[in-house]
Amino acid sequence: MSSTASARNGTWRNWGGTVAARPAREVAPTSVEELAEAVRRAAEDGLRVKAVGTGHSFTAIAATDGVLIRPQLLTGIREINRADMTVTVEAGTPLKRLNIALAREGLSLTNMGDIMEQTVSGATSTGTHGTGRESASMAAQIKGLELVTADGSLLRCSEKENPEVFAAARIGLGALGIVTAITFAVEPVFLLTAREEPMPLDRVLADFDELWAENEHFEFYWFPHTGSTNTKRNNRSAGPEQPVGRLQGWLEDEFLSNGVFQAANVLGRTVPATVPAIARLSSRALSARTYTDIPYKVFTSPRRVRFVEMEYAVPRAALVDTLRELRAMVERSGLRISFPVEVRTAPADDIALSTASGRDSAYVAVHMFRGTPYREYFTAAEQIFTAHEGRPHWGKLHTRTAEYLAGVYPRFGEFTALRDRLDPDRLFLNDHLRRVLGP
Repeated sequence: MSSTASARNGTWRNWGGTVAARPAREVAPTSVEELAEAVRRAAEDGLRVKAVGTGHSFTAIAATDGVLIRPQLLTGIREINRADMTVTVEAGTPLKRLNIALAREGLSLTNMGDIMEQTVSGATSTGTHGTGRESASMAAQIKGLELVTADGSLLRCSEKENPEVFAAARIGLGALGIVTAITFAVEPVFLLTAREEPMPLDRVLADFDELWAENEHFEFYWFPHTGSTNTKRNNRSAGPEQPVGRLQGWLEDEFLSNGVFQAANVLGRTVPATVPAIARLSSRALSARTYTDIPYKVFTSPRRVRFVEMEYAVPRAALVDTLRELRAMVERSGLRISFPVEVRTAPADDIALSTASGRDSAYVAVHMFRGTPYREYFTAAEQIFTAHEGRPHWGKLHTRTAEYLAGVYPRFGEFTALRDRLDPDRLFLNDHLRRVLGP
């Protein structure tokens, strides 16, 4: 099954099946010059412009009835600078391709999310993150970027060049222009030892601060209707490399986590009364394991079961209360939740619209199998998250508006003022951005 967005009969659809749009035209430029010309022509024709990668955002952030830019031909590494330890990559490059190419060169990103199907520009523009005690989101690893702005000009940004744009455009939501290239910080490739093991939820919550402090990367999955979690601790290792065996990897990552899990969710969607029993079986399906490998093979996993998702960042100090409230809500609601709740962390960063902007954060992600009613669950979860001043992930479902977001992002006004300067006529506007940023 394809992991990218689809287009049939002129209709674009995202990966999660939550958004469909019919652009007036699609453009797949082969160069930055062609992209800039497409932007200028759209402005002349009175059409708005959006760029889309693989469509992994659940929101309508990339939807348009104007010109849809598809950057799949703007791919590849432009330059590896070993003196500065950076890599400059075209915006349409899939993360998977970047990770493999860097590994061949003996290099790696410091941290990343848990999938690598997205393009580098799509992932960073929406704030994609993994989990880390000191290492932050992908956007926080950006050292420079290029942006085609509303007048068709190319703007280069870094801490030294157009720093006020750089401060915001690393997570730009597609509202400031179209990213054409990104320069990431890299480091010599290293090994991570991953330790995965089941752990009772009560113990995880009681010991969360200790588990977070003792591990470079800590995350866990809680299975609603159970008191069980599956925890994962990733720490740098001197080796030796001991990857997951091919058979074990297929059995656990493909057969159980994707094949059997897919079948279980189909059953749960058809017969909701079976969900609690399925959750109990799912929580016991994966055994403890330890392995050591290069970063992208530890951080990322195949995700073939389609779902819809909401994720909020709350202050890290509020995580335990948030999870306890979420569990109590599920227990009293009668809801049937077949997908685990994912919990990760990130340190504070200095990006204007980063979900970790200015505060140490914890992420709580709720999911439902695609095709299963999700609004009651997500609405109840969102009420808990917003009570803790939660910030919604820009690429995942939520109902917040600019009024709310301006109150939880101290630098929100800084971003919108820059947007007024770079795109005064709102060439890059769509209905979603109008809701979350204002007109």
